Amino acid sequence: MTTSKRDHYEVLGVERGATPEDLKKAFRKQALKYHPDRNKEADASDRFKEVNEAYQVLSDPERKAQYDQFGHEGVNGQTGRGFDGFEGFGGFGDIFDSFFGGSTRQATNKGTDLEFQINVSFRDAAFGAPRELELNRMERCDRCDGSKAEPGTDVVECSTCHGEGKVRRAQRTFFGQFQQVTACPTCQGEGQTVKTTCKQCSGRGTERRSRKIEVQIPAGVEHGTRLLIHNEGESGAKGSQNGDLYVHIGVQRDKVFSRRGNDVLMAAEVNMTLAALGGVISVETLDGTADLDIKAGTQSGSVTRIKGAGIPHMGTQARRGDQLIELKVVTPKKLDDRQAELLLELAESFGIERIGENSGSAYGIFDRVKDAFRGDDNS
Repeated sequence: MTTSKRDHYEVLGVERGATPEDLKKAFRKQALKYHPDRNKEADASDRFKEVNEAYQVLSDPERKAQYDQFGHEGVNGQTGRGFDGFEGFGGFGDIFDSFFGGSTRQATNKGTDLEFQINVSFRDAAFGAPRELELNRMERCDRCDGSKAEPGTDVVECSTCHGEGKVRRAQRTFFGQFQQVTACPTCQGEGQTVKTTCKQCSGRGTERRSRKIEVQIPAGVEHGTRLLIHNEGESGAKGSQNGDLYVHIGVQRDKVFSRRGNDVLMAAEVNMTLAALGGVISVETLDGTADLDIKAGTQSGSVTRIKGAGIPHMGTQARRGDQLIELKVVTPKKLDDRQAELLLELAESFGIERIGENSGSAYGIFDRVKDAFRGDDNS
């Protein structure tokens, strides 16, 4: 069996810009080539599962986008389905049925999937955090253990499927003859029928309960991400697999930071004299405060960068984006007489002659300072 995963596009033999129709055609070709009923090579079943996995990811726009950005880390254990074999959830049956009309997979009566919406802070999304969820879900009855029968009463073999829980029929397609297996319509795949129903669950096999579980929000998660938690959905019939839990992540806006990819964006104010002369200011980062060097002659709108102070790439804390700071040079709105005098001297040194001529100016004080400076003060 292959020990390291190949690129999904390579597995299907398509380019990264392949259309949905291209993906479908490529899947059909590869699935037919490696289907275990047609290919008797030792690694055929593993190759078939690899083809199936690649198509399940690339045919889903959301999962394809995560795979294109993050690779296998973006879809393993977080979105989509697992690939643990041909039997049960994650085998080739789900997609294979849609192309070939059947498979050799046994129906599992898998429980219902659940969806849950949570909102996390900007910083929790950046670095990850555990969150407790309270679910209201159907769980297996603890009196009958999901058998639907009152304890101590008889459970008899289904007369339709003779205890197998499934019925088979052969179907001929243009790919050849395949055997289709479906759940028995009489016992719904359980292989047995009940004479006396359980008093606690009234023969349903499940009961509604409130349950708290803890999930880990992965570092670097973005707004709108959907996490997949296996087997935390509702219980199915006895002996079947639980459904899955899909957690939709909403990331709250932050007062200081915004996000662009894995970079963090923010704005910082710089006094006009510091911008002109250069110096150091303190800025906030996701890791705390940091000193930022301001070069002499900095203009408003300039952007400076703190490398490695951004958001971790999903799946690893080692790689992080950068923090980008837009500098906004601030002009004071109020000046005392001494400050105005000093600015006037500076202005005159630059050859500026018409300071404070607008009487409605916020710097009307310059009119008085200018006259005093020239010895013409009549006040």
